[in-house]
Amino acid sequence: MRLTMFDPAPIGVVFTRGPEHRLAYTNAVYRKTFGDRPLGRPLRRTFPDLAQSGYFDIFDRVLATGEAEVLTAVPIDLDFADSSREGTRYFTFSVSRATVSDGSRGVLGVVVETTEQVTAARRIRVLSEERRRALLRYRSLVRAGSEMVWVTGPEGGVTEPSPGWQRVTGQSWEEFRGDGWIDAIHPDDRAAVVERWSRALREVQPRFTHAYRLRLVTGGYRHFAVDAAPVRDGDRVIEWIGTCRDVEQEWQDARREKLLARATAVTADTARPDEMLAALTAVIVPELADSCTSYLLPQALHRTPGTALAAERVAAVPRQGPPGPPPHQAEQLGPDSALVRAADRRRPVHAVFRPGSPPPDITPTGTEPWLAPDANSVVLLPVVVDGTTAALVVACVNGDRPPLGSSEISLLQTLLERAHTPLRNALEYQRTRQVALALQHSLLTEPPDVPGLGIAVRYRPSSSAAEVGGDWYDSFVLRDDAAVLTVGDVAGHDLPAAVTMSQLRNMLRGLALDREEPTGEILRRLDASVQTLYQECTATCVLARIERPAPGLLQLQYSAAGHPPPLLVEADGTAHFLDEGRSPMLGLLPDPRHSTAVHPLPPGSTLLLYTDGLVERRNEDLTDGLDRLRRHASTAARRPLESFCDELLAGMLTADNDDDTALVALRLSVA
Repeated sequence: MRLTMFDPAPIGVVFTRGPEHRLAYTNAVYRKTFGDRPLGRPLRRTFPDLAQSGYFDIFDRVLATGEAEVLTAVPIDLDFADSSREGTRYFTFSVSRATVSDGSRGVLGVVVETTEQVTAARRIRVLSEERRRALLRYRSLVRAGSEMVWVTGPEGGVTEPSPGWQRVTGQSWEEFRGDGWIDAIHPDDRAAVVERWSRALREVQPRFTHAYRLRLVTGGYRHFAVDAAPVRDGDRVIEWIGTCRDVEQEWQDARREKLLARATAVTADTARPDEMLAALTAVIVPELADSCTSYLLPQALHRTPGTALAAERVAAVPRQGPPGPPPHQAEQLGPDSALVRAADRRRPVHAVFRPGSPPPDITPTGTEPWLAPDANSVVLLPVVVDGTTAALVVACVNGDRPPLGSSEISLLQTLLERAHTPLRNALEYQRTRQVALALQHSLLTEPPDVPGLGIAVRYRPSSSAAEVGGDWYDSFVLRDDAAVLTVGDVAGHDLPAAVTMSQLRNMLRGLALDREEPTGEILRRLDASVQTLYQECTATCVLARIERPAPGLLQLQYSAAGHPPPLLVEADGTAHFLDEGRSPMLGLLPDPRHSTAVHPLPPGSTLLLYTDGLVERRNEDLTDGLDRLRRHASTAARRPLESFCDELLAGMLTADNDDDTALVALRLSVA
C-alpha cells in the first residue's frame, strides 16, 4: 500500500511503524487538525500534550493482535493547530494494522472530527431534559400548589383540568372546561371579567391581571386575583397560562382602609351626632350592607333598662328599591324589641337566616316596609359611649351576598367609633341640662298669696339640649307687706350660668329683705356684689316693688338693669312698655348707678315681667319681638291670668326656640 494515495483524502490519515509507533506519515487534513508533528519520533513523544494517554495503548493492541478497533465520538484534549477552536473536541477513530509498499508493518489510523454532531446531540438532550423537568414541575405545581393554575387555548377556552380550581370551586372538569369557569364567578363580577379577558385575548396583552369573587365549594364567595400571560411560539400565541390566588384578607384590609378614609372625609366637618350618624350610614351602604338605619336615643341617661325605648330615627338608607322611611322621626320601641335588648346589653345582636325569613323577634319595629324580602342577615349595633348606649345602628344584607360576619361587624364598630365624640358631647349636654334644670326647678317657687293681687309664673327651657340658661324669676312679700317681683338672666347657656343664676337670685332676695330702700339702690348693691364675687359675670334684671301709697291705691316702683322693659296691660287692652328706671346691666360698670322709677297701677291692669327668650328671634330686630308681645298681650288682656300667660307663651315661642324663657305676671283686682 502506497501512503501517498491518502494525500487528497478529506479525512485525517496517520501511519506509524514498529512497536514504538514512530510517526511515518500524516496527510494534510491530519496536519491541519493536529499540527505538523515531526516524523520518525515515537507516538508518545510526538504527542506529549495529549491528555488521554490511554489512546497509545490502542496502537499497541492493534499492532499486536491485528484486530482493528473503532472509537466513536471520543474526546481529545491537546493543543490543536486550529487555535480558533478551543476546548475538548470529539473524533471518531478507525485503527487497523497495515503493511506499506516497502514491506514495513505498522498501524494505520483514520480520523474524522465529530465535534459539531456531538455538541448538537448533547444540546438536544439537555433541552429535552429541561423540558421534561419543567413539565414535571408544572404538574407538581398544579397538583400541590396553593394557587390554582389553569391553561386555555389561544382563543380563551380552558383546555386542561385544574385540580386547584376543582378543589376550591367544586366544579368538575366537564363544568370547568371551555368557558364553564365563568359560572363560578360572582354574578356581579362576571360582566367585568368577561369584558377584560376578551380584550386581553384580542389585543394579546403581555399580562392579564384582575380580581373577582369566586364561589367556594363550601358556600359563599372569596376574592381571588388572577394573573395570566400568553405562551408564544415565535410570533404565534399557542396558549395562555395563569394562576388564581386567594386575596380575601388583602381585599378586606384594603376595603377597611378605604372605608375608614372615606368615613374620615365625610365626617371631618361634622359635629352634630345626627349628622355624623347619617354620614356614616351613607358610607356603610352599599360597601358593607344593603340597608342601614341609625337611631339616636335622646333619653339614654334617665331610662330604666327593660322599659320601652324612645328612639329618633336619623337615617335610613337602602341600597336599591324604594327609599327608606324619612329621617328625624320618633319611634317607640317596646321592651321586647331586639333593639331594646341590644341597647340594654350594650353588645351587638347578630342573626343569619334563610333569605327572606328573619326571626320575628329580630326585625325592629317600623322596618318592615323597607327591609328587603330576600334579606339574609342583620346586625343591631349599640353605640356605647362611656357606658351608655347613645345610639343604635341596624345593618342588613340581602340575596346571595355573603351574610354579615364577624369581620363586617368589627369594621362597622370601628366606623361608628367616629361618632363617639359628638355623642359624648350630646350626653354631656344632657347631663348638664338635667343638673341645670333640676337646679332651676328647685328655685322656681310658687308665687305668694297677696290680697287683691293675682300672681302667675311660667318657665320654659330652651328646646336645645345644649342650652341651659341662667334665667330666673322670683316673687315674695316683704315685712311691710309690699310684694316683690323679679326676673333676671345671667349671661351664658351652661351649667356655670345656671349655678350663678341661683346665687344671684338668692342674693337679691336677701338684699331686698335686708332694708327698706328704692329698687335702684338694691340693684346697686347687687351689682357691687356681682363685680366683687363674680368678676367675669354679667346679668340683666328687673326688680319691681308693688306698694300701697294710700288706701285703695297701688303703685309700681321698679328698676331695669339692661333688661327688656316691663309691660303694663290695662283692663281695656291698652298695653305699653315702662321705659323709665333703666340702667346698664349688672357687672358692666365699675361704679354702678341704678335709677328707680314709679308708675301707678290702675285696677284690673296686668303687669308682665319677662326674660328676652320671650321676644328674641334669630335674624329679627328686638323691636319686632317687643311689638309682637304688646299685640298678643293686648288681645289676651281679658283672659284669666293663667290663660293670659299660656296664650302669650303659645303665641310668642316657636318650636325651635333656642333660649330659656321666664315670666311673672301680676293682675290687680277690679275696684
